[in-house]
Amino acid sequence: MEITSRSAQLIAYETIREKIINGAFPGGMKLVEVQLAEEIGVSRTPIREAIRRLEQEGLIKRKKVIKPSEKDLRHMFQMRTLIESHAAKMAATYMSEKRIVQLRSSIHLAQRSNTEGTVKANKEFHDLIVQECRNPIMIETVDKMQSIIYLFSKTVVVHERPLLLEEHMKICDAIEQRKPELASSLMVEHLKADLEFTLNIVE
Repeated sequence: MEITSRSAQLIAYETIREKIINGAFPGGMKLVEVQLAEEIGVSRTPIREAIRRLEQEGLIKRKKVIKPSEKDLRHMFQMRTLIESHAAKMAATYMSEKRIVQLRSSIHLAQRSNTEGTVKANKEFHDLIVQECRNPIMIETVDKMQSIIYLFSKTVVVHERPLLLEEHMKICDAIEQRKPELASSLMVEHLKADLEFTLNIVE
């Protein structure tokens, strides 16, 4: 019974999340539990749990799909930039050679993958760096933003933002060369470029 319940929650969560991310559930749309339960083929309880989880991740607010303003997006990126620029500095100081190899591999994987593969490889790149901040509160904060981060990542990949992977390579080089300040400033510029590009696409 527990496995069935968990499976239903996961199915509900992944289905709703995917529909938000691919635009099937547009910003501002109200989510009706009864209707979703019928569409997905589960009871209302896992739907409720899925909505609660997506609210924590920032994709839903007051049972409506988020429609963040430019100001909201800038605030989210400000938080992400503070954490990831610090993490890049820490990575340049402490990241092991083995993890640097993983970091570079994620860039090579992104270069030869399809859209979904590139998005996944980009996530791995940023996740490896975030882990190096060695601050559980910062890591948890980024975890809670993952759905929003995924939306941005998919936008910059699908619309082929110029120099995206070149910037990843420069950050990786700075980390490998043990240049903390350079790694940090490159991360700031990288995320700033992501934000401005995405805002232009959304407009």
